[in-house]
Amino acid sequence: MKKTILFGLLLGIVTLTANAQELRNGNNSCIGKIESDGTVRNGNNSTIGKIESDGTIRNSNNATIGKVESDGTIRNGNNAAIGKVESDGTVRNSNNSTIGKIEKDGTVRNSNNSTIGYAKDVSTTKVAVFFFFNFFQ
Repeated sequence: MKKTILFGLLLGIVTLTANAQELRNGNNSCIGKIESDGTVRNGNNSTIGKIESDGTIRNSNNATIGKVESDGTIRNGNNAAIGKVESDGTVRNSNNSTIGKIEKDGTVRNSNNSTIGYAKDVSTTKVAVFFFFNFFQ
């Protein structure tokens, strides 16, 4: 019976860990995770914010600090548009200048086309919020 309970607990832990989408820097070190409920954690597994299902971005104190709109527009806490993620993964700032790109395989590149990170299977807008717009810094 104890073995069955222990196995169930371990399976639950593995399942929870598998649901987290990892964010890695250019050296492939884990710098954050986005949980299935939108909770954003840093590399030390501390909660640093949350991206709600409606696109609202909250910090660790639950204060609204921005929003991601359905068309990829990213707004700050004052509702000013600060960037946009195009359907092809191109990330633009408020001046419409390209500041990076998120490739289909999850590779994150800056405006010089240098790899700055990896985010396999993470939505492009969530990756942009984390890497390019510093909501959680």
